Amino acid sequence: MILYPAIDLKDGQCVRLREGRMDRATIFNRDPGAQAKAFEDQGFHWIHVVDLDGAFAGKTANAGAVARILSAVRIPVQIGGGVRNLESIAYWLDAGATRVILGTAAVKDPVFVREAARLYPERVAVGIDAREGRVAVAGWAEQTEIDAVELAKKFEGAGIAALIVTDIGRDGLKKGVNVDFTGAMADAVSIPVIASGGVRDVNDIHALRERRGRPIAGAILGRALYDGDIDPAAALDAAAG
Repeated sequence: MILYPAIDLKDGQCVRLREGRMDRATIFNRDPGAQAKAFEDQGFHWIHVVDLDGAFAGKTANAGAVARILSAVRIPVQIGGGVRNLESIAYWLDAGATRVILGTAAVKDPVFVREAARLYPERVAVGIDAREGRVAVAGWAEQTEIDAVELAKKFEGAGIAALIVTDIGRDGLKKGVNVDFTGAMADAVSIPVIASGGVRDVNDIHALRERRGRPIAGAILGRALYDGDIDPAAALDAAAG
């Protein structure tokens, strides 16, 4: 299992939100490049970056901060938030990102997402964010009645690199990862699934690895990592088995 330390960007700074609410942001580092380098030095093999302002605006809003992250590390970086067209995808891939994450676009225009995956095979991930199994979009501000599992199935066989599955109700709250929801997504498709939202401690990593069914490909670490509740070395050991 691959662990992805998260860098969420708001006004050029590293923050963590609670339940996806921009008015409940905590600043953890004003230098996103330095934060990325710290994660690399701790032994992580990937970094997960979200342009929160971009997710709400529908276009890139923290390009400078992302550029500092990409120049600060050698490990792969996946970036999402406000990516809604092929030009944005090409921009970030050309800038050095390994993957680009499409979220709102997956709901609004799944044909576009499939086309993006065709043009950039295994370099496009889909973010599926849900409350009680129903998908939310536009920085989680817009709730839909779309079933998360049914949305995931639309991208089967499209060349999607991964599904990043977030339980919004647990995000930033350290309530523990939703193993059942993540597992249901993993069992429904052959696309690798990355768990996100609520990871509290190393026990959550063990729970994801040990569940029966299709293996969970990865987990995103957020507030618990920043708060010191998760030791990087212990987490990496747990993920490696």
